Amino acid sequence: MTALQARRILGVGLKMHLDHPSTLRWLEDVRDQAGTHPAVLSGDVAVFVLPGFVSLVEAARIFEGSPIMFGAQDLAWADAGAFTGEVSAVELAQVGCRFVEVGHAERRRHFHEDDVTFSRKLDAAFRNSLVPVLCVGEEERVSVAEAGAICGAQLDAALELSRQTGSIGPLVIGYEPVWAIGAPEPAPAEYIQEVTSRIREVVASHEELAGTRLIYGGSARPGLLPALGSAVDGLFLGRSSLDVAVLRQVIDEAANASMD
Repeated sequence: MTALQARRILGVGLKMHLDHPSTLRWLEDVRDQAGTHPAVLSGDVAVFVLPGFVSLVEAARIFEGSPIMFGAQDLAWADAGAFTGEVSAVELAQVGCRFVEVGHAERRRHFHEDDVTFSRKLDAAFRNSLVPVLCVGEEERVSVAEAGAICGAQLDAALELSRQTGSIGPLVIGYEPVWAIGAPEPAPAEYIQEVTSRIREVVASHEELAGTRLIYGGSARPGLLPALGSAVDGLFLGRSSLDVAVLRQVIDEAANASMD
């Protein structure tokens, strides 16, 4: 069973919340507490973490023999060349990454990346056999119809180059309403359910995306997954899971949900 075939998928993006020594300690805790969970060991619940670039090689060492997978929070759109400070998908795959995040709202806001850039990065991930975690989401809370249209347009734009090159396949879509990122509470469950239903309609219209999974991020925390039911395939966690006990609790909920 591959990660995309697991009944539930849980991801954690560390952003830049921890320094290098703290990241390594956290990764070890994830290995020891989350990686030994029966649902993770069986493959019923897949867990991946996205630490900073500096910690990726050590992540490979720490997770050797563990069911916990890891990946990167960003990538270059080129595989090699004179691109100062960039990290290619080739290198990420070489050090053992399985996943790579593309299109996070913070990349748009702080680094002025656009749909064209995300499309090039998504294509780089596909052609190097990395599973993209493509983030989509509306800036402000709008109607369900508007949110669904915005997310669908973001998805279509990100896939444009990959459709041309033929480097395309299933991925993980992280629905992250921007207004819920870092908020005291996640988006309301009913709102998430309705928007993700519309995102799934877009995915279903593209045969090449068969097997794509949809997870929710944006102040995700324990208690949310049971409330969402089958609307999502899992959660994309952030700061709440810096406490690995919280991640373990969400794995418990995912394991119970997978038996529904």
